[in-house]
Amino acid sequence: MFGGIPFREVDGMTRDFLEEVRAHWENYINYGEISEDVSPMIISSWRRCREAGVDPYGGTGRRLDVDEFNQIMQANKELIEVAKPIMENLNSLVLGTGFVLVLTDRNGIILHVIGEKSVEDKARSLNFCPGSSWVENEVGTNAIGTCLVVKEPIQTIGAEHFCIEHHSWTCSAAPVIGDDGEIIGVLDMSGYCLSAHKHTLGIVVAAAYSIQNQLSLKKSFAILDTTIESMSDGMMIVDENFSIQRINKAGDRILGIRDSELNDIDIREILGEHIFRESDAFTKRVDWDFTVQKKKIPCNVKIAPIEIERGKRGMAILFREMKDVHQTVNVVSGNKAIYTFDNILTQNPKMIRAIREAQKFAKTRGCVLLEGESGTGKELFAHAIHNHSSRREGPFVAINCASLPKDLVESELFGYEKGAFTGAVREGKIGKFELANGGTLFLDEIGELPLDLQAKLLRVLDDFTVTRVGGKTSKKLDVRMIVATNRDLFEETRRKTFREDLYYRLNVFNVKIPPLRERGADAEILAEYFVQQLNLAHRSDKKMSAGFLRSIQGLDWKGNVRELENTIHRAYHLCDGNAIGEELLPEDLNAYGVVEDSYGSLSIKDQERDIIEKALKKANGHVIHAGDMIGLSKSAMYRKLKEHRINPKAYKA
Repeated sequence: MFGGIPFREVDGMTRDFLEEVRAHWENYINYGEISEDVSPMIISSWRRCREAGVDPYGGTGRRLDVDEFNQIMQANKELIEVAKPIMENLNSLVLGTGFVLVLTDRNGIILHVIGEKSVEDKARSLNFCPGSSWVENEVGTNAIGTCLVVKEPIQTIGAEHFCIEHHSWTCSAAPVIGDDGEIIGVLDMSGYCLSAHKHTLGIVVAAAYSIQNQLSLKKSFAILDTTIESMSDGMMIVDENFSIQRINKAGDRILGIRDSELNDIDIREILGEHIFRESDAFTKRVDWDFTVQKKKIPCNVKIAPIEIERGKRGMAILFREMKDVHQTVNVVSGNKAIYTFDNILTQNPKMIRAIREAQKFAKTRGCVLLEGESGTGKELFAHAIHNHSSRREGPFVAINCASLPKDLVESELFGYEKGAFTGAVREGKIGKFELANGGTLFLDEIGELPLDLQAKLLRVLDDFTVTRVGGKTSKKLDVRMIVATNRDLFEETRRKTFREDLYYRLNVFNVKIPPLRERGADAEILAEYFVQQLNLAHRSDKKMSAGFLRSIQGLDWKGNVRELENTIHRAYHLCDGNAIGEELLPEDLNAYGVVEDSYGSLSIKDQERDIIEKALKKANGHVIHAGDMIGLSKSAMYRKLKEHRINPKAYKA
């Protein structure tokens, strides 16, 4: 948990950044100290908030009365009408990534919200909803209010917000500028802070710019040609007789034609007639194939009727090639391989051999099966193989088969059409196979895949043709497979819990990753690396004692590298000085008798109390942070505090 909000597990660098910003915020709130590591724009905002008397422990938006809000809605009617479809289109692309889109007027009054229901419900508790004011001098530093002050795009993450109630959020906002150069509104994209991504602000800026363009179109016919040709989407103008009158350059590129050679052709010859009886196509984007010169081009399509003086005069057809839609979703979802083989630290001959084999396999198109215990770094290998291959510029889509409910695995892998089953998203959903087209699909814990899904996966692997759940048409894909397991799949085939034919289809190139206990001095190498990274993040110079290094070399590390990293993080944060001693190793490791008992005659209960008190002191009485340091959840921490009768407030500085 972070700030009471559930989050997906992310890399340590993101967590460290959030904690570091939180520490800078606490120093400023409590002592007025300013860190050079905090953005000057954020620092300036904090100062304005303090001067305005904003309560750092408040942060709830001010609700307007109904009459006042209705007047504001009427005054911004044109802005809302233009922004809504753009927000809906963007929301359809980022659906499932944990964000809401927010539109405000020039004074920071929220006009419209769309997005994930769970996030909307959480936001509503802060009055982050239509009819509320979100200016900086009332609710502190936030993307909307601060954007209105600095008049430029801004992203605020975690404790960069002035008010503690917003620390679990990340917000990216961009101003919508009118023809007179003044701000007429703000577009914001908000979600949980651990979903923060550097591309989010760019997407919001692009969407805000689209709103500006659409507003300008209504006001000036003179810029129509420029606007149409500047769009990244393809656009067709079709008259009331279904005759194509114009295609922009993006449309020419997508359809593979030159100089609008489809002009005066009946659009029904290209799209068929059924789409024009599909009501959804006139209200939102739908997936549809263009057929041009006997070639099918999968696209995402939206049809907008052109009405003049209440009479229909044709339609504008917006379309984007599906591979571009997938690319946008992959950017927002972070479907990109991060690590390379250089990130795998080892001096062990077995591990070096595994790396060399993986490097050779990366150059092929065949499936790679990664076998190894939990925590040995199978996902790290998968990232590295992708980045060492010719597909490095393509998407890297990872999915853990064990983390999905059995009834959702098929729809996650293959996607589904609208109305495919009860509870499905109305517009349908892109599957992981489609998202990985042109790149790599990594299926972790493949041994957890249900038998019925194994059969369907086998059919897909025959020719890499995918049919969405509830769909009637198949799509040919170009996907490289990497799978991983901590089970003995061959033994599973003998037990009839894993299909033998699928095993041999997956086991083309096999890489066995040795456990940490078989890698000799690698435990010390990795420990040194983790301490070095922590020193860089915290500007410290802590070192492991000889006894600590001796102790970690003698452990079995049943959780492998993941357990070692967690142990180093815990010991590092519990260490008050610069020498990390063996007494800081967890009790469960001490219990195996590998580490000498440095607590002398203290009972296990007294040792536990001592560790919790040290963590609280280090975390300045913050229960959740202290729990993170020693590997206890929020609920476990509070249970232990009650058991030992510890008052965390006593450890606040």
